[in-house]
Amino acid sequence: MEIKVLHQVMEWNEDVSAQVKRTLGENKVCLVNVMGSPGCGKTSFITELIGLLREEFSIGVIEGDIAGQIDAERIAALGIPSVQLNTDGACHIEAMSIQHILPQFDLGSLDLLFVENIGNLVCPAEFDIGENFRITILSVPEGDDKVKKYPLMFTDTDCLVLNKCDMLPYFDFDLQAVEADYRAVNPEGPLFQVSCRTSQGMEALAGRLKSRIRSELARASEEEAAETAGAKAAEKA
Repeated sequence: MEIKVLHQVMEWNEDVSAQVKRTLGENKVCLVNVMGSPGCGKTSFITELIGLLREEFSIGVIEGDIAGQIDAERIAALGIPSVQLNTDGACHIEAMSIQHILPQFDLGSLDLLFVENIGNLVCPAEFDIGENFRITILSVPEGDDKVKKYPLMFTDTDCLVLNKCDMLPYFDFDLQAVEADYRAVNPEGPLFQVSCRTSQGMEALAGRLKSRIRSELARASEEEAAETAGAKAAEKA
């Protein structure tokens, strides 16, 4: 019975995530799901990217936490629309929560929406929240065994960001082992070595993200044009 219930929850989440994708697509908004452990640097990563992307894209942020609003206040101080999502103990964000929050944003004025998921290497990987793509952050102080211990998080991601690389000289961290473990579960996934504290590697990462975001927004425009053409053709028929 528990397995059946779990399947029902997952199928329901997939239905809602599809609705979220439609809403975002209609408004030409690209949603990026940022995942990683507590303390890996998710908020710092997003704030760094805001500085590198805001000249081209209009950005909003959903900050997920079990409690508190510290991170949302930090984002809002940058002049970026931000909504705090508190799960009150839940270990992940589900698509329904995103669906409920979207009306808090002026989607017509946004190009890009970051979601900082709950700090966890397990549950967030299992739930599609309507994102266009996922970014997983692993930080050096966490250790080099996380890809092997939590493979789904690194398999179902579009990009692995190794953060706090400025600390590599101070930790017994096997970078080659992490790269090999990542390639074993995600052979085509890009890996970026960065430091949000020093901005090391962030320019290159931002360049890659710009290309992906442009592609996603162009695809949304093409789909809208195709739907419009189809509707006009149906009217004439």
